[in-house]
Amino acid sequence: MDRKEFFCVSAAGCCGLALFNPAATEQTEADRETTFVKNWMEDLFDTMYEELDESARVKLMAGCGQACFRRFSFKQEIARLGKGDVDRLIEAYRKNFEVWREGTLVHIRYGAVNKQCYCPAARYHPARPHDMHCECTRATHETILETALERPIRVTIVDTLRRGGSTCHFVADIA
Repeated sequence: MDRKEFFCVSAAGCCGLALFNPAATEQTEADRETTFVKNWMEDLFDTMYEELDESARVKLMAGCGQACFRRFSFKQEIARLGKGDVDRLIEAYRKNFEVWREGTLVHIRYGAVNKQCYCPAARYHPARPHDMHCECTRATHETILETALERPIRVTIVDTLRRGGSTCHFVADIA
């Protein structure tokens, strides 16, 4: 069998499988959708880095982080359980994160070492130096803390996987 004949037979077999196997068609559609989302995310971040200054990028990603807090009940639950009390807030955080207090600083860490970023959206675009996606997570923690303590709280990024670290680590100044 020459290459042309092999290609024709292979293509016919694949098309036949798609026609008689709806799951194959669904998988193809899912693959196309995943590819679309991945490309769209890369385009968004490329444009964001090219067209916006750092301050605008941070604000954009902070808006996403605040929305993430509103979207996920377990994040709202942390704030609810810690309402008005730092010690209760730390206990509520411990159900999902490694957390400790040093004076007026509260450390929030995703364990000592992680293999991948936990954010599903982050998986759709490559990491960059000083990755802006981490500002989304920073803002989520800031929103949890501010909601619970009912005052502005400053959260800083210590380390993240997407910025080359071994884990994600944030520090909140609760003074």
